[in-house]
Amino acid sequence: MEFKSGFIALLGSPNVGKSTLLNALVGTKIAIVSKKPQTTRNRITGVLTKEDYQMIFMDTPGLHTPKNKLGEFMVKTAEQAARDVDAVLFVVDAKVGARERDMEILARLAKQKDVPLVIAINKIDAVDEERVAEVEDSLQPFGKKMIRISAAQGIGLPALIEELKGYLVEGPMYYPADMVSDQPERVIAGELIREKALKSIGKEIPHGIGVEIEKMQYDGEKEILNIDAVIYCEKDSHKGIIIGAGGRMLKKIASAAREDMQMLFDSKVFLQVWVKVKPDWRNKISVLRTLGYRDA
Repeated sequence: MEFKSGFIALLGSPNVGKSTLLNALVGTKIAIVSKKPQTTRNRITGVLTKEDYQMIFMDTPGLHTPKNKLGEFMVKTAEQAARDVDAVLFVVDAKVGARERDMEILARLAKQKDVPLVIAINKIDAVDEERVAEVEDSLQPFGKKMIRISAAQGIGLPALIEELKGYLVEGPMYYPADMVSDQPERVIAGELIREKALKSIGKEIPHGIGVEIEKMQYDGEKEILNIDAVIYCEKDSHKGIIIGAGGRMLKKIASAAREDMQMLFDSKVFLQVWVKVKPDWRNKISVLRTLGYRDA
């Protein structure tokens, strides 16, 4: 049997559902999901392996106008992911439609004749047929394949996978069949904590938090995974919000993260989380590298 494989970059504006789509494609959570835009900061690789093929997906930060060093790193990461891949999967939100920046990026991608472009129109479950048709019409100038999907509901994913299979080439299985991501467990653990913080603290601290995993060690005798983590924020007032009255908010964040970790790592987890202030950390290269933004 001929085995095929390929690398596929996921691109699109912030909050169009790329991380939700990645998680749905590989069948487990490896990328954080939040209603807040620009939650994906690093390139996250997800792996889908079947008997006769392997797809390696590279989720990327949403394309936006950077406002700090972290933002510049995010955009650079997204643009680099579109090079040297077998196909680009560009995700558009059916509710919002294609933004001006989407059109600019799509125009650029369309000129790369050697890299196939597939457009996924996501969140079709949230709009009517007329709206989806409008979005499709706006994307017609690019003359590329368009697939209607709802990553959250699983609608259209089989058709999307079949389309992407057409761009795979005869090649090796790059990752073991049971591997769903090349991200270190420390990175995934940190992202899970950041996801729960983003979901719990509301709009007060939209992006001014980062998470460092200081210790991740399995205790074979007690059969428990011990994790020590630090949430970094930029202001003392933010620290108070994250900790909450009587430490309740921090406990809520840690408890929710621990539940996901136990499912993902298939182990009991003892998680300790602290909060520290690092003013303007998003503009400090040394801190970005410490927090895992590898090419910053």
